[in-house]
Amino acid sequence: MTTSSHTKSFSHKMLLRIEGILNKIFGNDLNPFYYLGALGFYLFWIVVVSGAYIYAFYKTGIELSYPSVESLTHDQPYLGGIMRSLHRYASDALVVVMVLHLLREFILGRYSGARWFTWISGIPLIWLIYVAGTNGYWMVWDTLAQYSTVSAMEWFDWLPIFSEPMAQGFVSQEVLNDRFFSLISFAHVTIPLIILFFLWVHIMRISYPVVNPRRGLALGMLLAMLVLALVMPALSQGPVDMGIEPRNIGIDWFYLFIYPLLDIWSAGQVWALVIGITLLLGVLPWLPTRSKPIPIAEVSLKNCNGCRRCVADCPYEAVVTRLRTDSLHFQEEAVVIADRCVSCGICVGACPSSTPFRSDAGYVSGIEMPSMPMAGLRAAMKGELAKLQGNARVMVFGCDNAADIGKLRSAGVAVMSLPCTAMLPPSFIEYALHERQVDGVFITGCRENDCYHRMGGLWTTQRLAREREPRLRGRIERERERIRMFWASSADFKELSRELESFRASLKKLPQ
Repeated sequence: MTTSSHTKSFSHKMLLRIEGILNKIFGNDLNPFYYLGALGFYLFWIVVVSGAYIYAFYKTGIELSYPSVESLTHDQPYLGGIMRSLHRYASDALVVVMVLHLLREFILGRYSGARWFTWISGIPLIWLIYVAGTNGYWMVWDTLAQYSTVSAMEWFDWLPIFSEPMAQGFVSQEVLNDRFFSLISFAHVTIPLIILFFLWVHIMRISYPVVNPRRGLALGMLLAMLVLALVMPALSQGPVDMGIEPRNIGIDWFYLFIYPLLDIWSAGQVWALVIGITLLLGVLPWLPTRSKPIPIAEVSLKNCNGCRRCVADCPYEAVVTRLRTDSLHFQEEAVVIADRCVSCGICVGACPSSTPFRSDAGYVSGIEMPSMPMAGLRAAMKGELAKLQGNARVMVFGCDNAADIGKLRSAGVAVMSLPCTAMLPPSFIEYALHERQVDGVFITGCRENDCYHRMGGLWTTQRLAREREPRLRGRIERERERIRMFWASSADFKELSRELESFRASLKKLPQ
């Protein structure tokens, strides 16, 4: 677990700018960068469905494989041909989405601490997808398949684990037999099942995983691939001739990029590259970082009634309940699983005892962040409120992972930044507005649909809309014009500043 800083790296700033451009083009709801994981699931199912159709017409055998694929492609061009092209382009898009997803999570720093399991479980998926895609090209058994198969066998022959060189099995048409095609056909069915298992493992520690992209994004992606299938249909590259070395091969650089590398480097060098990349990805979660660890959430049993709100709101399944271990009459108690907690504080915002209206000065909530306890949060807020002067006084609550709200502080603006905006209990908004300590409350955080802690923005919106516990109380609901939300990243500070000034201007028009 690490703290997040408002100081962003160059790559982070570039990512935010790119995503900001995509937001302007597609809107926040359809920005593909916000649904890379879901798009991966979606493309996987397109590959499976289109592959199942192709497989129904595929014939296994050295003399049958290529003709069966050609027949599918040309004898039914507006069904079989399109399905083959869709299978190809969905597979390529899956690689693109997978790489972007990996890079984005790395840039955002969402791979270490409690997130190590999701990161590590994704590494086998990378190579399984590459193996499945390469295996699919072999099944066509055209000159591209010949080139890639022989290159792969020679590459694997470098490893000291085979008694006989596998490449010898491809020296002539007579030596090769149908068992090879039965093997790759079986593998092309089995490997996707293994991929599906690892996809489940990949998200098993995540609450409310998003595995389906928005309908508009899904339809747009499908339409784009269908257009591409009609304009540039996937075609074979001529029948295999084992007596001739394939030349002028058209490479699918998404899956087969490693084979031209084998023509330049030695097999050992390529193995070193692949193993090195895998090891680097594997050790990344445990490499030292500049950020300091934040203590995980802690439960105070005497203030916990086992209501399960913290369990329901935790995005990482880091809070569970078990049978009561103390003398209180409640049936269950909350328990924090240490190696899953990312110290976001969302559970604190969900706890019904997290309220500043309690009279005791050093009160403790049912679940607390040791780095920012509720009593300290209330004291800090009261200190900020006491400094406010003038008209249109505003209390701003923000997020450590979004725009730096410290730059908004002024005589009429107080600020408090939290690990996640959803750590803020709605009762703190009521407390700030109580007896007009402030004229308005301004809430901000990560861009819409892009919460650093996944669910924080959504939970905050639903709590303030009285759709999720804990809710704003009715008397505050009548003063909705004194509460405003605006989601902004560090790249959106100018827009955030303008929105705050607009809010303050509207407050001056309200009765005091």
